[in-house]
Amino acid sequence: MIFGILKDIKEGEYRVICTPMEVRSIVAAGHEVWAQHDCGLAAGFTDEKYAEAGARIVDSAAEIWAGCDMVAKVKEFVASEYDMIRKDQILLGCIHPAGHPAEVDALLKSGCIAFTAEDAHRYGSPNCEAAGKVGALLGLESMMTINGGKGKFVGGFAGAPGMNVLIMGAGTVGQAALQVLHSLGAKCTVMDINVGILRTLMNQYKGDIDTMFCNKETIASVLPQTDMVLNCVKWPKERTDFLIDKEMLKLMEPGSVLVDISNDDPGAIESSHETHFDDPRYVVNGVVHYCVSNMPSAVANTTSVAYAAEMLPMILSILNDGVAGCCVKDGFYRRSLTAYKGWLTHEETSAIQSRPWIRPEDILGIADQRLDPAPPATVTRSSNFYEKK
Repeated sequence: MIFGILKDIKEGEYRVICTPMEVRSIVAAGHEVWAQHDCGLAAGFTDEKYAEAGARIVDSAAEIWAGCDMVAKVKEFVASEYDMIRKDQILLGCIHPAGHPAEVDALLKSGCIAFTAEDAHRYGSPNCEAAGKVGALLGLESMMTINGGKGKFVGGFAGAPGMNVLIMGAGTVGQAALQVLHSLGAKCTVMDINVGILRTLMNQYKGDIDTMFCNKETIASVLPQTDMVLNCVKWPKERTDFLIDKEMLKLMEPGSVLVDISNDDPGAIESSHETHFDDPRYVVNGVVHYCVSNMPSAVANTTSVAYAAEMLPMILSILNDGVAGCCVKDGFYRRSLTAYKGWLTHEETSAIQSRPWIRPEDILGIADQRLDPAPPATVTRSSNFYEKK
């Protein structure tokens, strides 16, 4: 098969889905790789390195779309690409389909086969770790007086106390943020709805953090003493309430900081809306908001190296085993199948957008095989199946 590496074109996006290292592995497996000109340059990987690894360098995205059996990128597919998607072509990217109905329309209309990478990670995405760690640093930058913050230093100085930080959500993102902030001396409170995770973190940090059950009431109780909030909660998209509403921001001192790392739309923070690196901050009720949606791109080289390494087994499985074989072998890859030749196969998208769907194992005809198990990607369920013809 011919595998194509697209240059990401989302504003402020500098990562690349495959580095030259992964190209070598794909070529060694007997496949051809096309790399779009400068697809990895912003992350530190030149065309010459891709060519040395065995890739064919092509000038434009149009050539990738026209000539490749499978195309991949880091982020979602955008309107300028929709007309180039071909029937039966395999797509891989962080599609986030439940939040992008126009993108889903294009995928279904094209008759392509699309996988959404964010649902494919068995052990959590390196992008999540990067988001937590980078989000923590960008929050500290936002706290500086020169950026509108109240000017507190994370660990304090002799005679001056450090920052009080609230981390909402103790998954991969929240734990990564905690690692950075605790090591720099912040006084950290972590909230989650999983008491087992909170107990584990208490033991891991030898009681040097505070933990609380995460709900609106507990959040409100600590906001007056909190200098910075980091939202790391994956908020169910069907919910219309908030963990922090605009009125609650008034509980915080002016110049406090809120970093919405999850940045869902809709999400857990009423005042949150997507920003970009060229204008990342805004203020609501005195609180500085940092809501860039692709924070890991700020460290594009390290994130690309980690992310590409994790995505390589999935790419090789699709190329070597075919779509059906890949979905038999790995349940996490199976649950990430989003569209298959005009059929929606993504449960969360079905529920959020009121579209009918079909289970991947049914449309692929593999339901009777011994399938690798995987939990659902989200808590959102849908019984809106296509009607049998």
